[in-house]
Amino acid sequence: MKKYLLPILLFAVLLLAACNSDSTESKAEAKDTKAKSDTITYESENGPIEVPADPQRVVMLTGNTGDLLSLDIPIIGVDSWAKTNPRFEKELANVEEVTDESLEKIIELEPDLIIGASTSNNIDKLKEIAPTVTFTYGKVDYLTQHLEIGKLVNKEKEAQAWIDDFKQRSKEAGDEIRAKIGEDATVSVIESYDKQISVFGDNWGRGTEILYQEMKLKMPEKVKEMALADGYYTLSQEVLPEYMGDYVIFSKDSDQDNSFQETDLYKNTEAVKNGHVFEANAKEFYFNDPVTLEYQLSFFIDKFLGK
Repeated sequence: MKKYLLPILLFAVLLLAACNSDSTESKAEAKDTKAKSDTITYESENGPIEVPADPQRVVMLTGNTGDLLSLDIPIIGVDSWAKTNPRFEKELANVEEVTDESLEKIIELEPDLIIGASTSNNIDKLKEIAPTVTFTYGKVDYLTQHLEIGKLVNKEKEAQAWIDDFKQRSKEAGDEIRAKIGEDATVSVIESYDKQISVFGDNWGRGTEILYQEMKLKMPEKVKEMALADGYYTLSQEVLPEYMGDYVIFSKDSDQDNSFQETDLYKNTEAVKNGHVFEANAKEFYFNDPVTLEYQLSFFIDKFLGK
């Protein structure tokens, strides 16, 4: 009797082993599939890179913090510029201030994604901590930059929807402003920093992208000549009147030396005499991310149209 049971028992053992093998392979395949679904491939400036499909702990080392905030991406570390921006104060209250040199602090934060500039230090070391993607400032236009960050954090559709809506609202506001101030009226954007005065072209933050690219407002010829190509131009107080448009946006930092405003040279410009100098807080006016752009747009609508 026993000799007849032996083949049956052997078959049962083999069948059980096969089932266990299939189960193990299925679990491995499921794990591998899950791992792949937890990441996406982002086509960065430096080639494809695997990044989290749903990042939850992002360290931002460049001036695009507002891009992440507008897309509701959790941030655990930012640079000092973002940390001191009044527009971001509430959202970043419990976020650590870091730099590309504070590697130990970044390690302790356990990020799942790091975003930096192409000029950031220690990029190779940052890559050892978490997937690290860098962007070159000005390589793409300001709205494409937001779209790229949307792609990076797997929120391309949300980024594109905001871009389309923002462009439409900016155009409509620009049409109203030009109708009010005249098609030939000029607008300058100036800023005082470290005892120097700068004027800006059409792609250097401070609302320049909105004013010149979207609203189609005119730039003074002198500004166009000196600042358009490089994005900005630093000048002396003595020649400032040559760069002052009919309207002036002054990105003003109260911590800087703004004594030029007390000079007769400045006071006698047409923009000052006509009350056409609009002062904005430089700390919340620097950048061109969606949070800052929304503020800049509302600022222009208020100052030019009184809405």
